[in-house]
Amino acid sequence: MPEVAVLAVPTVGDDGSARLPGTPADDFTDLLEREQAKGSPGEVVAVPSSSPTRLLLVGTGAGTPTDLRKAGAALARKAKDAEGLAVDLREALPDAAGLRALVEGLLLGSYSFTRKKEPKQRALTAITLVGPTDQAALDAAISTSIATAAARDLVNTPSLEKTPDWLARAAGDLLQGCDVKVLDEKALKSRGFGGIVGVGQGSTRPPRLIEARYDGAGSRDSKTHVVLVGKGITFDTGGLSLKPNASMLDMKGDMGGAAAVLATLRAVADLKLPIKVTVLAAAAENMPSGTAQRPGDVLTQYGGRTVEVLNTDAEGRLVLADAIAYADRDLKADVIVDVATLTGAMPVALGKKVAGLFASDDALAAQLEAAAEASGEPLWRMPLVEDYRVALDSPIADLRNIGEPKLKLMGGSITAALFLREFTGGRPWAHLDIAGPGMAGSDDDEKTKGGTGYGVRLLTAWLTELARAKGRR
Repeated sequence: MPEVAVLAVPTVGDDGSARLPGTPADDFTDLLEREQAKGSPGEVVAVPSSSPTRLLLVGTGAGTPTDLRKAGAALARKAKDAEGLAVDLREALPDAAGLRALVEGLLLGSYSFTRKKEPKQRALTAITLVGPTDQAALDAAISTSIATAAARDLVNTPSLEKTPDWLARAAGDLLQGCDVKVLDEKALKSRGFGGIVGVGQGSTRPPRLIEARYDGAGSRDSKTHVVLVGKGITFDTGGLSLKPNASMLDMKGDMGGAAAVLATLRAVADLKLPIKVTVLAAAAENMPSGTAQRPGDVLTQYGGRTVEVLNTDAEGRLVLADAIAYADRDLKADVIVDVATLTGAMPVALGKKVAGLFASDDALAAQLEAAAEASGEPLWRMPLVEDYRVALDSPIADLRNIGEPKLKLMGGSITAALFLREFTGGRPWAHLDIAGPGMAGSDDDEKTKGGTGYGVRLLTAWLTELARAKGRR
């Protein structure tokens, strides 16, 4: 282990002023008063010293998991140029949930991605926790953080490299030890995946459907089969319904849903959860060309339902519909959850930090809401307004891919969710629209600029609790 260059001591501040737990030295108390420190989450006060080891006092607020996650991220950034970091928890040892959050903040706040010719190497390579720790909480934090970083890497990779085939190969590398299968464009066409084929037909880089499975159910009585579906549009120009340039700048992240579900399976496997999970990542590049689908075209989705395409920029729901129908008809899923950077309307409604949740099942929605609270990845349940369903009726096909504009019902995120529900076969289903929190414009707590890996912690927390609940029966 490298020599420790930074020692961090937590401060608490649930009453509006910072203080150290235990019996602190008078000079620390005086320093906190002089600095008017509040002990708020992520507040960092440096202790003047002639020693080569820097001493930092880091605020942890009321010591909640959210506060500790913020503190860990702030500390990781402050100490990024140190040879090593030690965090003294002997006087302020958090519970298991708090410890996990602190470690997630430390690790995720340390994340970086670059394609510079001569990238600056991060000096900080070792973090030491001083004091008794909960090994299970540490293992969970490390596995989930590694998986989240993998999702961020997938999202942040430029689309020049990131073809659907590249994503399929990257999934194979990420999910070693799991069963991974890939359907290429010929197999997709012959088997009737008309949504994925239609979206990808305008690109010279053909689509893929990635199927990966982890079966940790073992000998347990419950064989609940969870299927996670991710939108994997490796770049989205809008197709012939072309986006303006400014709207394309973050479109390398339009496969954030696929990245999240693939990385979640990595975490589930690493944690050896006793649960059966299949991931479907529907990957395509949405490009304009002479072979691209046109507004007014009618596609035949997997399973036979026909869709009139009114807007080629509403492509994510077309690839998801194929995968969801496959999860229903072939995989016989017990529960389906899809994750997608689906609609621009979602961040208008909820901003950039909160995902939208749509669900056909109240119990499933409650489980995901609890997982969001536990993981620090917030979401808000949105309504499936039945009166809006009429907007998807088409005079020539079973469905339209967007709501009929003349009806002026608005609610684009709702009609998108209602469209997806048509392909679930009535199975318990939830849809996470992560168009807001999937990308960050700047470093923010444990999130870093670019892909956030949103959904990995949330889904892993949900599957962990689901596995525990099944095991208790």
